Amino acid sequence: MRMLDAARRLSAVANRYFVVWVLVFSGLALTAPTAFTWISPYITPLLGIIMLGMGLTLQPVDFHRLVERPRDVCIGAVTQWVVMPMAAYAITVALSLPPELVLGVVLVGAAPGGTASNVMTYLGDGDVALSVAITTVTTIAAPIVMPAWVVFLAGEQLNVTFAQLFTSIVQVVLIPVVAGFALRYILDRKAPEVAEAGLDVFPAVSVIAIVAIVAAVVGLSKATILTAGATAVVAVVAHNTIGLGTGYGVGRLTGMSEDRVRTCAFEVGLQNSGLAVALATSFFSPAAALPPALFSIWHNVSGPALASYFVRDEQSAAQSSSPAIHADD
Repeated sequence: MRMLDAARRLSAVANRYFVVWVLVFSGLALTAPTAFTWISPYITPLLGIIMLGMGLTLQPVDFHRLVERPRDVCIGAVTQWVVMPMAAYAITVALSLPPELVLGVVLVGAAPGGTASNVMTYLGDGDVALSVAITTVTTIAAPIVMPAWVVFLAGEQLNVTFAQLFTSIVQVVLIPVVAGFALRYILDRKAPEVAEAGLDVFPAVSVIAIVAIVAAVVGLSKATILTAGATAVVAVVAHNTIGLGTGYGVGRLTGMSEDRVRTCAFEVGLQNSGLAVALATSFFSPAAALPPALFSIWHNVSGPALASYFVRDEQSAAQSSSPAIHADD
């Protein structure tokens, strides 16, 4: 019991200071690349572990929500599928990025939603159920949608086929997610205490995996970072900002409630950059993995910042709408 409590506390610390760990180990990877480049062959398995963790968070009720609220789920998913890939391509043209970075930005734009969007929705008082539903839809559709966009937008630069990308995404994303869902389903019925403990502890495993992936990519891309790092950062920040802003705007224009508007913003703007990193390193080059690695760092800065703004704005609105208290009341 004590060991489990200690593991839970460690998981809480790992989550709370996630961005700090990423920045620290990225800095170390820049100064001593060889200390982290050995992780490169394990990037795909590490992503599989992360996706297994995502599957563990899913329950049958999450799929029922797809039927209960199809309109908002469709709006969020379609907005992400259209806005992020097109914004990625427009940014690469506007900044005249080299081919390797173009591939990386396009991979991020074509990626499905990630668990970060669910966490930020929770922190920003959004509709978590809707967030999970949209992430589930975009993840399940990823083997079709992601290769289609990558081939369409970057086809001339590819030495890989749609079928190869499809197969890789099924192996890295769909199978681990389904396995995690099945494991959670069994544990909830046979060993609920184990399921609860796993949900408390597994986030720390995901944090370690993400930090390792980012550090490996930074180590492999040191030369690119020193020559084109600033341009890549501009591309990533612009891409994320467009996604968050457009998601929020679409939610408003389609008449969603405030909590769902926030959810739409996070779902559109926060991508599964880990998947983009894995595909970049598997099929392309370390330089192509740089934009998604930077995106992984940045969206874990912009996401919490926006969530905090939403909460403060909500609190300010509540205070301003409360009746004034007079001394003679």
